[in-house]
Amino acid sequence: MKVLEEIEQLLGKITRAEKAQVLQWIVRDLGDAFPGIESTQNVCGGEPCIVRTRIPVWVLVQARRLGASEADLLRSYPSLRSEDLVNAWAYYRLHREEIEQQILENETA
Repeated sequence: MKVLEEIEQLLGKITRAEKAQVLQWIVRDLGDAFPGIESTQNVCGGEPCIVRTRIPVWVLVQARRLGASEADLLRSYPSLRSEDLVNAWAYYRLHREEIEQQILENETA
């Protein structure tokens, strides 16, 4: 219960817009819906990518793991938006095994 109490305290400190963002994250996590992520068979081998791009989620996850900040990623990939990174991190949280396997496969290729 301690975590829920902490969340309740934090909710009192954030703006309505921030609460709306948190709610979107929760709904996305509960519904396993990722509107900003798509897997198309003939694009990047069917790996989940950021919509409008050919940037696989695993590339962003691995870049972050290697020390790239979100600002670095947004500079490196001009077509990316902050929302895209939020979607990528959420997708990774729920599909960790899939993304880890893609990282492994692409490192050994």
